[in-house]
Amino acid sequence: MSGIDKSWHDMGGEAAGPIERTEHDYALWEKRVDALYTIASGKGIFTVDALRRVLEEMGPEAFETMSYYERWVEAINRNLIAAGVYSPAELATKMAEVEARGDEYAAASLDRSDG
Repeated sequence: MSGIDKSWHDMGGEAAGPIERTEHDYALWEKRVDALYTIASGKGIFTVDALRRVLEEMGPEAFETMSYYERWVEAINRNLIAAGVYSPAELATKMAEVEARGDEYAAASLDRSDG
């Protein structure tokens, strides 16, 4: 190394393994995470630099255990709380409301033959 200390997330020049180059469809929740970022950054609530800062602060364990969009939703959430969009208590209340709906709340049927 050239005497410059690298942070854990700086993989420049290191072997990173194979890259999967196949296209894939995104899950609905992943598309929503992307949309949430686009809306929040478009409204000036936070910048891509703020998102990256939080992602880097998560540490290597997050990159080993969380998917790309799981890390993004966590970083977006932290930025929205820091910006005062909502508080941790408000988020906890809303999460409890969503959880109380049960697993079948979002289930939908395209079968319209029942009425």
